[in-house]
Amino acid sequence: MSDRRSAIVIGGGLIGCSSAYYLCRAGWAVTLLERQRIGSGASHGNCGYVCPSHAMPLSGPGVVAHTLPSLFQRDAPLSIPLRFDPSLWKWLLQFTRQCTNDRMMHAAKGRNALLASSMTLYREIVQEESVDCEWTDRGLLLVYKSARDFSGYKATADLLKREFGIDAVPYGGEEVKTLEPALKSGMAGGWHFPGDAHVRPDKLLAGLKQAIQRHGGTIREDVEVLSLDREGGRIVSVKTSQGSFAADVTVLATGAEAPQFASAIGLRLPIQPGKGYSLTMPPLRNQPKIPMIFEEHHVAVTPLESGFRVGSTMEFCGYDRSINAERLALLRKSAAAHLEEPLPAVVDEEWAGWRPMSVDGLPCIGCAPGASNLIVAAGNGMIGLATAPATGKLVAEIASEQTPHIDATPYSLSRFA
Repeated sequence: MSDRRSAIVIGGGLIGCSSAYYLCRAGWAVTLLERQRIGSGASHGNCGYVCPSHAMPLSGPGVVAHTLPSLFQRDAPLSIPLRFDPSLWKWLLQFTRQCTNDRMMHAAKGRNALLASSMTLYREIVQEESVDCEWTDRGLLLVYKSARDFSGYKATADLLKREFGIDAVPYGGEEVKTLEPALKSGMAGGWHFPGDAHVRPDKLLAGLKQAIQRHGGTIREDVEVLSLDREGGRIVSVKTSQGSFAADVTVLATGAEAPQFASAIGLRLPIQPGKGYSLTMPPLRNQPKIPMIFEEHHVAVTPLESGFRVGSTMEFCGYDRSINAERLALLRKSAAAHLEEPLPAVVDEEWAGWRPMSVDGLPCIGCAPGASNLIVAAGNGMIGLATAPATGKLVAEIASEQTPHIDATPYSLSRFA
């Protein structure tokens, strides 16, 4: 009989795979359970940004007043279809309470710690595990059509430099087209973050899957988790479509669906699914060299070695898996307004996935109150890929009762008690 500690990780996205990877490296006997295939959820079709530049949360002073008018515009980046959904309206009310300077900076510090750590850890993983994920160091470029918005971003750039040492370089007017010739003329300017990088997410997940198995982890796909059974303040079994599993520790890494499992054991997780979209196609003839975010529509583009991806928008429509053609049209509209070359009419993949949006912009990482051997790792929002390694490492450190490599206090579930 082996005396190795055992762990079950529920969820085969980037957070779940990173948790399984670091648990394996820490000596745990790990079984990862995934309902479909590894990386089939929100981790699959995102824009692949490894972005320390994204330290600031969505919440902040003035955000609500700025956003409300856009909700009545059909082509706005944010869409909240009217419907009866008490949990969403409660979440939105709680979000408005986060829009103060103090809470914004608290969230930013927690996000920065995860982002900075993950950048270092990603470089270690890619090198040590020989992960072929199209890792590219070309930074990230925020592109502005409005001169007022371009100059207005200076305050945020100065804050990022002052508080976190994150560099942003401004390129005014046609300087931004000189930096990135794939852009149309007439942009007001752009801010370039040279410290960012990008990857192809599906290849990253394939590499993590191989690394987990190489380090002794077991991956079981096409296994749907039905419920968590709790007795005496502990999870005693995980019931699935393929029978029951038991382990010393269970890790809940099911992204936007984590609240559905958590509520069954009396745990409150204020996370909402924020649906994002993407289009993936072969490389353009005039392919951009630098990943970009078109700030007017908050639409992102990623040049990949093996293709080109346009993504983003945010739709709070509940647990709806359908693809809204109007949201995809917004991606095309924004690309057409910024890029010299039009997107092809036929693309390789149209995709939508649920971002797990926590109410305060910070992930939920830690032991669950009322279930001492359940560790939650969810709510990473729009920086799931960018914060996955540090999140996974924290999970392994918490499970192993080791001193965390970064302060885990900001992500504790006790903040919702």
